[in-house]
Amino acid sequence: MLENSPKILKTLPKIIELTLLEDEAFNDITSDLTIEKNINCNFAINAREELIFCGKKVIEEVFLQLKNSSKFQNSTLELNYFFKDGDVVKPRESIVSGFGDVKIILSAERTILNLIQHLSAIATSTKKHVEKLNNSNIKILDTRKTLPNMRELQKYAVKCGGGENHRFSLADLILIKDNHISACGGIKKTLEKISNNKNNLKIEIECDNYSQVVECLKFSPDIIMLDNMNLQELQESINEIRKSSKAILIEVSGGINLENIQNYRNFDIDFISIGALTNSVKIVDIGLDFI
Repeated sequence: MLENSPKILKTLPKIIELTLLEDEAFNDITSDLTIEKNINCNFAINAREELIFCGKKVIEEVFLQLKNSSKFQNSTLELNYFFKDGDVVKPRESIVSGFGDVKIILSAERTILNLIQHLSAIATSTKKHVEKLNNSNIKILDTRKTLPNMRELQKYAVKCGGGENHRFSLADLILIKDNHISACGGIKKTLEKISNNKNNLKIEIECDNYSQVVECLKFSPDIIMLDNMNLQELQESINEIRKSSKAILIEVSGGINLENIQNYRNFDIDFISIGALTNSVKIVDIGLDFI
């Protein structure tokens, strides 16, 4: 859960602070001109389609920062949550209802909706991929294809949808990709350069074809990523890896989506990584309504 995730708790307040400043949430000219002070109302944040909710702590943090300001410190605000992160929410169900000052609600609205629509979309998409794959032995992974400064929130949303996190940064794992191999002059030269790995980090290498797999097996990496292979070459590569070592983990990536993920269900692999979970997701429909 978000409350137990130190990385999320560390970055979320700053993200909310910057977002509120960007939106001039303390200078809502329209509301200040049209709405009298201390006007209170009931409101609800409602799902308008079925989704996996992600963002309870976002809502809490937005209202906390607004309430801590001189402008809203005396504003009335009461909240009642009906769902926690990772829960399925049906259309027309209220995620949270509340009673409070109209001005603080309007100042919070766009920041809250922008974030929870996006995070819930990631969680929802991840859940769909997990269910469509329907193989608990294969973990769905995210990637570093995330929005700047939003990575920890987006990766948390993947976890809410039943996925797992790949590396958070360049410092978490030695991951040799095609550009490293090209710059070094081949897999052999690349792996020789890190043969004296003193960081004690796991080593993963990306292979684009069967011949690269055969070559990199001589160095016994911890993980082999099979990238953009057709199904036949993929099967041949998996067979070669399993024959060489049962300890090497296998990750498959490249062009895998809801339409074709079932094609990978019966492969003897450990992970499927999908960049689209975070970099191409379409927001889910959530709205804030006065009651």
